[in-house]
Amino acid sequence: MKVCALAGGVGGAKLASGLQDVLSPGDLTIVVNTADDFDLWGLHICPDVDTVMYTLAGISNPETGWGIAGESFETLNMLEHFGEEAWFKLGDRDFATHVLRTSRMRSGETLTEVTARLSAALGVESAVLPMSDDPVATVLETQEGRLEFQEYFVRRGQRDEVFGIELRGIEEARPTEGVLAAISGADAIVLCPSNPVVSVRPILALPGMMEALTSSSAPKVAVSPIVGGRALKGPADRMLASLGREVSSTGVARMYEGLVDGMVIDRIDERERAGIEAIGMRVLATESVMRDAEDRARLASETLEFGAGMVAH
Repeated sequence: MKVCALAGGVGGAKLASGLQDVLSPGDLTIVVNTADDFDLWGLHICPDVDTVMYTLAGISNPETGWGIAGESFETLNMLEHFGEEAWFKLGDRDFATHVLRTSRMRSGETLTEVTARLSAALGVESAVLPMSDDPVATVLETQEGRLEFQEYFVRRGQRDEVFGIELRGIEEARPTEGVLAAISGADAIVLCPSNPVVSVRPILALPGMMEALTSSSAPKVAVSPIVGGRALKGPADRMLASLGREVSSTGVARMYEGLVDGMVIDRIDERERAGIEAIGMRVLATESVMRDAEDRARLASETLEFGAGMVAH
């Protein structure tokens, strides 16, 4: 069974890990948001790609969900000693990823090619595909003015209210051939429980992406990142509220209307079933909080079975 998952951030990486655990090696492709990529100290950093890659490799920091477990920060400490403001926490082993990525891209390799080589070296059995080899940047409208995503998310601690979002460069960007092939060849498409505004939306906004997804006959299932009116990780709930969206699984479902066939929600949100079904989606209510590897694999299996049931009917 070939599965294509769209993901970004810690929640997306967790479900991607569960999918990898329950599928045969090579049957999973994860299309990852790259609109939060940025350059720092001359290095090209891909936070969502790396979070997914490290999680699938089994080396991610279990406490934060990002970065590498057991990391040291001597390079960052030395940069601070030289007077640099070390607001983005790059560990010593993490630095190696960015050094190699930057060097290889400067030598002419695409981000897709570099990611494949790094993932293979880490023993990742699944295909990790950047959504595009073309640059896209998330820029947020706030009361403090326009902020680059990492400036808002990390440097300023997500404290600013977001009134609007621009995806700079999205009109010129395109999904890669690998991404389009993964979608067309998929038996199931899963939208992971990632922030629908800044992790999933950039993927869907790529020219040609919605056409590719809607033309696929594979069942499309989204897992809600909102549980009990709150985001489990990150600022999705606050972003949805400030953008005038309903902070609920129903609100997320409305953002995916016309694309998704089924929504997976937490049992605590069972009361939202009728509203989501009224949008035209089937609903699976289950335990959606992923505390450990067992939870990830169980949720992945239930999500895939849910999608397969749509085909059977």
